[in-house]
Amino acid sequence: MEPTKFIWKDGELIPWAEANVHVLSHGLHYGTGAFEGIRSYETKRGPAVFRLTEHMERLARSCKALGIPVDWTADELVKAAKELLAVNELRAGYIRPVVFYGSGSMGLNPAGAAVHTFIATWEWGAYLGEEGVKNGISVKVSSWRRINHESMMPNAKITGGYVNSVLAKQEALRGGYDEALMLNTDGFVSEGSGENLFVIRDGVATTPPIAAGVLEGLTRDTMITLLREEGVEVAETQVTRTDLYYADEMFLTGTAAEITPIRLVDDQPVGAGEPGPITRLAQERFIEVVTGEDDRHADWLEYV
Repeated sequence: MEPTKFIWKDGELIPWAEANVHVLSHGLHYGTGAFEGIRSYETKRGPAVFRLTEHMERLARSCKALGIPVDWTADELVKAAKELLAVNELRAGYIRPVVFYGSGSMGLNPAGAAVHTFIATWEWGAYLGEEGVKNGISVKVSSWRRINHESMMPNAKITGGYVNSVLAKQEALRGGYDEALMLNTDGFVSEGSGENLFVIRDGVATTPPIAAGVLEGLTRDTMITLLREEGVEVAETQVTRTDLYYADEMFLTGTAAEITPIRLVDDQPVGAGEPGPITRLAQERFIEVVTGEDDRHADWLEYV
């Protein structure tokens, strides 16, 4: 990660190197925070952030679910993110807002702890590698089960919940794979360590429903819309592990991952072992939209 000039902290722009928190911050010890991942793209009209307001609104929902009071409205955070991109002179990049409990309280009850809001931006290429975007990645079904609705809130981007994802990701990497797929406690496929999943068989694209313990991803929602516009049937329904092995194509979606094909699952090739036609269509439509080349969804782009 290459540092940029400034980070936005509680309403002020501060130098990157000064964006520090106290070692006794509640969020550091207990994972009591919420965050977002957002991308800005270079377009003919200048830098544009993809679905920025909706990301900030989801951040507000996550904070509400966790009970964190936030001093900033979604619109104010949208303005701050645009300002930060401009002063950091980023044509394209990644935006990470995070809200968390700071110091002032220790123990499981965060009452009395200050609440901090930071926004950082930096340049970030393909999360799973350019080669993976082009030719597909290898995935392994993890031994770690996805957090469920009975123990946490998988549909909220809560910092502490991502320890579950870190365990799955590390296990996959140690095994020589690029990414993990996680089952939920009922044995159905949920998502990757940080991405939603689409499974294609006989021309139908299936993605696990929100009830399966997946994040309600904005890139997931984007892809459902774009594929249906292209005449592809999209079903939001349960996916079994067997469905993975029967698939003709598979791909992951996410702000960081964008649209990343899967060529291998549990050492078995997906279809022909290379990205298929629906996956390629998904990639093409997505890039056209986020770079402003397709104005059918111009409202998804917020220019800096």
